[in-house]
Amino acid sequence: MEFFIIGLLGTGIGALLGYFLIGRKKALEIEAQIQQSMREAEKKVVEEEKKAFDIERKNKELEREGERKAQKMIEDAKDDISKKEREIERESARLEEREKLLDEKVKSVEDQRLSLKNKEEGLEEEKKQIAETLQEEQKKLSEMIQKEEIALEKIAGFTKEEAKEELFIKIEQTAEEDLVHKMKRCEDRMKEEVDAKARNTIIQVVQRLASEVTSESTISTLELESDDLKGRIIGKEGRNINAFERTTGVNIIIDDTPSTVFVSSFDPLRRYIAVEVLKELLADGRIHPARISEVMAKKVKETDKMIQEEAEKAVYEVGVTGIAPELIKILGRLKFRTSYGQNVLHHSVEVAHIAGLLATELGADVEIAKKAGLLHDLGKTLSQEIGGKHALLSGDIARKYKLDERIVHAIEAHHEDIPITSIEAYIIQAADAISASRPGARRETSEKFIKRMMELEGIATSFKGVERCFAMSAGREMWIFVNPEDITDLEASKLSWDITRRIESDVQYPGEVKVVVIRESRYQHTAK
Repeated sequence: MEFFIIGLLGTGIGALLGYFLIGRKKALEIEAQIQQSMREAEKKVVEEEKKAFDIERKNKELEREGERKAQKMIEDAKDDISKKEREIERESARLEEREKLLDEKVKSVEDQRLSLKNKEEGLEEEKKQIAETLQEEQKKLSEMIQKEEIALEKIAGFTKEEAKEELFIKIEQTAEEDLVHKMKRCEDRMKEEVDAKARNTIIQVVQRLASEVTSESTISTLELESDDLKGRIIGKEGRNINAFERTTGVNIIIDDTPSTVFVSSFDPLRRYIAVEVLKELLADGRIHPARISEVMAKKVKETDKMIQEEAEKAVYEVGVTGIAPELIKILGRLKFRTSYGQNVLHHSVEVAHIAGLLATELGADVEIAKKAGLLHDLGKTLSQEIGGKHALLSGDIARKYKLDERIVHAIEAHHEDIPITSIEAYIIQAADAISASRPGARRETSEKFIKRMMELEGIATSFKGVERCFAMSAGREMWIFVNPEDITDLEASKLSWDITRRIESDVQYPGEVKVVVIRESRYQHTAK
């Protein structure tokens, strides 16, 4: 029993000791954790204090920096204000000086105004006195004239207005009749002398000249051996014809016309080369893009050679020497230029022949006339490229190759772009007009022809007294019928003159236009 009790006590004491020891251990652990937490808290507090210190230090630095900037801005502003104050002071001084000067000028102007006002008052007084004197004199003069007029009217038997009207009518009739008679006499005498001489000279020249009429078109026709060749010209999917048109710059027209194709282009040179290329391709039988380019290059060289030969032939035909080879080559390009359908190279040769014959008849320098006539249209080779009047361009080309200045002047003046000062220039002008206006030399489109006819007839019918008007002989002659009750014979002569001058100023035409005014009276009665 004792042992049991002792055991129980021992057990209880052991349990108490164990519990005590376990609690002590836990307490120590808790105390250690508390100390660890305190150390971490202290560490965090130190870090926070350090951050707060850094923030405070940065704030102080920013504050000091802001104070420095503010101080600098204040100082800069003070400097600017000081400069502005000095400028304002200087401007104020200048304004005060100007104000003083203006006051002085205003005072001077005021003094002058007062002086002028006094003078004006004096002049006004003198003006009134002079006006009164003039009125009295005019009144006296008017009374005297009135008395004289009354006396003259009594002597003449009609009033002043009637006398004035009668006098003006007589002066107008006499002056108009004298003017028309004198104008008719001068015109008749001038026509008789000038027409006779000009007619003889031109007839002699034209009779000695035989020249073919050459006209160009915009389409060339090429005959084929068979219609099968059209397919070869076109090629697969149009390959050949497209390549040909791109290479030569022309249009190929293939329609239902049997064994025929048409080559169309406004440029005669381009059209000529294209026709030659097509002929060789058809003769050779090989038609493809590469072959087209090859033949094209060959024909261009051959055409350049042909142009040179044609120009040399023209120079030889005219019979002139001393023309530079480069100038001859430029002349050859005129073979493929046309003017109103007239080949310009043929026209130039014709003008040279006519100019030479006219120079022979008139005793001028034949060599100069021929050279100027042959080269007068050289500028047409450049006028489409650089623009400008072809006569002046022709003169520039001739001057560039150091031709005689008399030749250059005759070339430049043949359309009166510059004043004419030599007989050779007049000859070139006349020869050019003869070549251009002779029948068949030139052709115009129907639209231009109709427009010119309507312009001519419209000018004639716009004059008072004209009943009807007909443009005859392709516009080279005008028949104008007038009302005999409205137009006298003298007035009909004057009307012809006025219409001629109007046509010369308002209408462009080749050659000349003959104006015929017809005045006739018809009387009719019926026997019953």
